[in-house]
Amino acid sequence: MSVTRTTPNNETLVRFRGIQKSYDGETLIVKDLNLDIEKGEFLTLLGPSGSGKTTSLMMLAGFEMPTAGEIQLGGKAINNLPPHKRGIGMVFQNYALFPHMTVAENLAFPLSVRRIGKDERQKRVNRALEMVQLGSFGGRYPNQLSGGQQQRVALARALVFEPELVLMDEPLGALDKQLREHMQMEIKHLHQSLGVTVVYVTHDQSEALTMSDRVAVFHQGEIQQIAAPRTLYEEPHNAFVAQFIGENNRLSGTLQRLGNGECAVKLAGGEQIQALPVKVGQVGEPVSLSIRPERIRLGAASTACTNQVPGKIEEFIYLGDHVRIRMQVCGRDDFIVKQPIAELDTSLKPGDTVALGWQAEHIRALDPLTE
Repeated sequence: MSVTRTTPNNETLVRFRGIQKSYDGETLIVKDLNLDIEKGEFLTLLGPSGSGKTTSLMMLAGFEMPTAGEIQLGGKAINNLPPHKRGIGMVFQNYALFPHMTVAENLAFPLSVRRIGKDERQKRVNRALEMVQLGSFGGRYPNQLSGGQQQRVALARALVFEPELVLMDEPLGALDKQLREHMQMEIKHLHQSLGVTVVYVTHDQSEALTMSDRVAVFHQGEIQQIAAPRTLYEEPHNAFVAQFIGENNRLSGTLQRLGNGECAVKLAGGEQIQALPVKVGQVGEPVSLSIRPERIRLGAASTACTNQVPGKIEEFIYLGDHVRIRMQVCGRDDFIVKQPIAELDTSLKPGDTVALGWQAEHIRALDPLTE
């Protein structure tokens, strides 16, 4: 799949061209990767386990060799260049710090390898420690630090030799939720202040949406869609992306009519739904419909909507600022509606049947999703 982004005045730093990867000579883990990564951008490779995202990162790092194709860094082919000669910073989930070295020695190591003088080394180590708010921790050993502090040291070590490209492989996977969210913002702010190019791998969709300039969604060795987080969430190109990114209600039906930028879909129960055609075949063929829970209106608010159907309330799931309402709608009992607390009708209770509706432009007609 070809994914090339051309924006005026933006320089391409990394180029994947026709990249394939197979371990057994038969099954392709990465099928045909064509991707440009711009200088200074934060690009996240997102996808489920086995989708090819980590393999793609490891080929860029030099720890894996492509079966076919070429990877370029700064306009030069790097396929045959060993990892230590690529000048790329790396951050791993397990930190990969040297336990027998102090924090300062861990940070100085990549500088020593590059034969940077002692005084300059010290300056850069001090600067890197300040950058991750660990200025007084230089004399400690990794086992004297918390998980969050160790991850900060790993981050500082990846940045200390001032690479133009930093690769991060699930770097926050071992941290608890609160610390993880805090570190997401720290990494994002560091990226913004340093202007370094970051390629980040995660299977966590909220992490990808929070941190990235662009997100590439991987599935079965191919990029399904690459876009800014908001575009990816609001305008998924196919059923897999709609289902994988954020919460999504899916209905299955048959395409009845297509034209003038809209379509009609008939559901198994006979309901007719007006939708936005995004990836559909011919009239009479199956389609899946995708609508986000926050786009659905309940009760009186549904009367102004293009599509209106009845729904039976199964349960309320209280989440502080909003409530998720699980409903039985159009033959599904896992249909979710999100309501802000301030808008919730407190007289509603499980077992009630209420009207619900949504606008045609908010429900997307897509390819049938194969499980």
